[in-house]
Amino acid sequence: MTVGRMEILAAFLEHVRQQRRLADNTVEAYGHDLRSFFAFLEEHLGEEIAIKVFRHLHASDIRAFLAKRRREGLSAASIARVLSAIKTFYHWLDNHHGIENPEIAFLQGPRRGQRLPRPVSVAAARDMIETAEAFAEEPWVAARDVAVLTLLYGGGLRISEALNLNGGTIPAPERLRLMGKGNKVRIVPLIPAVRQALNEYARYCPWPIRKDTPLFYGVRGKRLQPAIVQKNVQVLRGALGLPETATPHALRHAFATHLLAEGADLRAIQTLLGHASLSTTQVYTGVDSERLRAVHRAAHPRA
Repeated sequence: MTVGRMEILAAFLEHVRQQRRLADNTVEAYGHDLRSFFAFLEEHLGEEIAIKVFRHLHASDIRAFLAKRRREGLSAASIARVLSAIKTFYHWLDNHHGIENPEIAFLQGPRRGQRLPRPVSVAAARDMIETAEAFAEEPWVAARDVAVLTLLYGGGLRISEALNLNGGTIPAPERLRLMGKGNKVRIVPLIPAVRQALNEYARYCPWPIRKDTPLFYGVRGKRLQPAIVQKNVQVLRGALGLPETATPHALRHAFATHLLAEGADLRAIQTLLGHASLSTTQVYTGVDSERLRAVHRAAHPRA
């Protein structure tokens, strides 16, 4: 008995849902992509789709389908997802039905453009820090929130690095020794504004700040958690009308891009951020280039 396309698809989706434990949204997307693929093949090949068809498809057949989807407006990321669905489907065909097609190995997804960091502006960073003080109900919490955000923007720390600091950081030093990703130690200079914010917080904090205690506390006397900072920033960006990209990590991005805009050396920024590779830091040159192009378009009389 010939197995039809709907039976094939149902069996495959059940497999990825039950055996591979893919998320419901992914399973739904795979189903949509493969139904579109099967419909294209019936029109493209001029025959009803049965399981034997997949053994003899050429890479050019699948490329034709991907090109059609691209013309219909799918992004490079969506095309990559479609191809992933097809390759996963073929892997299942090979394992469960003995249908192997070596042409699948020749298929590669579109090159995806490098996603640039999305920092906040200088004005937005300032507004976030200043507004944080007004939103807290208790003075010590206000001082804490200001200190955390000032440290992220003024020192370029990851949120985990900031919240993992212990009380030995007080009084705030001119140079902060950090343990970053991969247990790599780096030294970050602290500008006066950062040191002042940290010391001001320590003065108000009702919990003990010692060498063996957390630096930043939550209201219940435990180490402050990233989710609290993220929630606070969400409230701030709503109040200030900032985009959803205005996150705690966007302050670290802003630290790098604003230094670069003022002429800082890329190697120095790499060291300050704790990047293992210079190529990781180089993405910020793309952000600065975008800013320069925007300024040019806005200011040039012939733009």
